[in-house]
Amino acid sequence: MAACALRRGLLSTVSKYNNKHTHRILSVVDSSVGFEVNRPRLQCRACGLPGAVQPRRFMSNRPEGKILETVGVFEAVKQHGKYETGQLFLHSVFGYRGIVLFPWHARLYDRDITPPMSDSKPEPPGAHGSKEVKGKTHTYYQVLIDTRDCPHISQRSQTEAVTFLANHDDSRALYAIPGLDYVSHEDILPYNSTEQAPIQHELFERFLTHNPAKSPPFTARDTLKAWQEKNHPWLELSDVHRETTENIRVTVIPFYMGMRWRYCIRLENMGNEVVQLRERHWRIFSLSGTLETVRGRGVVGREPVLSKEQPAFQYSSHVSLQAPSGHMWGTFRIERTDGTHFDVRIPPFSLESNKDDKAPPAGYTF
Repeated sequence: MAACALRRGLLSTVSKYNNKHTHRILSVVDSSVGFEVNRPRLQCRACGLPGAVQPRRFMSNRPEGKILETVGVFEAVKQHGKYETGQLFLHSVFGYRGIVLFPWHARLYDRDITPPMSDSKPEPPGAHGSKEVKGKTHTYYQVLIDTRDCPHISQRSQTEAVTFLANHDDSRALYAIPGLDYVSHEDILPYNSTEQAPIQHELFERFLTHNPAKSPPFTARDTLKAWQEKNHPWLELSDVHRETTENIRVTVIPFYMGMRWRYCIRLENMGNEVVQLRERHWRIFSLSGTLETVRGRGVVGREPVLSKEQPAFQYSSHVSLQAPSGHMWGTFRIERTDGTHFDVRIPPFSLESNKDDKAPPAGYTF
C-alpha cells in the first residue's frame, strides 16, 4: 500500500504508518491555488494581532488537483536511539519533507503523567492546579523543511518559527529563518531517496554534503558544525511542557533570546470531535513583581479548526519582561460544532534568562 504525502495540510495516511519499511512515499505536485487567509510573519506579545483577517467558521483547507509522484522509500521507525544528521523524513502530523541537522536533548514536563513527589517542576505563583511535574529526557531535532512544501503547510504550522535578534546593539528587530523547525522524535517518519539533493532549501548544500558511502548518505559540512556552535545560545531547546484538556493537547517550548523570549505552541486534537480555537487568555508574571493579563481573539490572527483530518496547529510568538525571568500560563477557549465552549489549559512554563552565565545571543551568524 502506498503512503501518500499530500503537501497541502495534514496527511492522514502518513500518520497511520505501520512501521513496515518497504512502502513507497508519494508526494503531491503543486497544481492548485493557495488559501483564503493571509499569514502575518511576526506577531506581538502573547500572540495578539489586532485587525487581522479572521478565517471562516470551521473552514476546511483540502488539497485540490493532486498529482502524485514518488519521493522515496520508508525506513523502519527507531523505537530506541536517535536519528543521525542527514536523515530524511516526513513529518507524521504536518506531512512536510525534511532532513535532520542535529538533535537536542530536552526535559519534557508532561502534566498528563502523575509523577512521584521527587524530581518535579514546581508551579509558578498563581498558576492553575497544584500538582508538580517530573521532567523526562526527550529527543527533539533541528531540521530543514523542504521549501516546496512550505506554502502548503502554512495554514497549520509556521515555517519561520525560528527567530533571532538583530546584531545591532541599538536594534530590537526580529528576523526569521524560513524553513527551520524543531521536531519531536515520535513525529519522524524516516525514508531514503536516491536523489543527491532530495530537499530543496537554500541552506541544504551549505550544511550537508552527499556521501553515498554513509547511511544516511548526507553528512555535516564544517559550516553546519560552526553554525551550530556559534548560534547555540538562541537555538538551544531545553524545556518542553505538555498538558491535555478534553482531548486537546497543548505543548509549549520556550527559548531565551537575550532581550526577550520566543515560545512555540502546538495544539493537537487527540479525539474525533471537530473544534475551533476562539480565544486566548494569558497570565504573564515577572519577577519584578508584575502580573499581566492578556486576552484576545484567536492566536496570531487566526482561529484554527482542529479536526480528525487536520488535528494540529503550531505557531510561535514572543514576549518581553522587565526582569531576568518570569512565568507564563493561561487557557485557550475552544468551541464545539454545537456552539458550546470549554477552556483548554496552557501548561505553566518558566521564562529563564541564559543559564550558566552565557553571553546573550547576538543574532544569526554563519
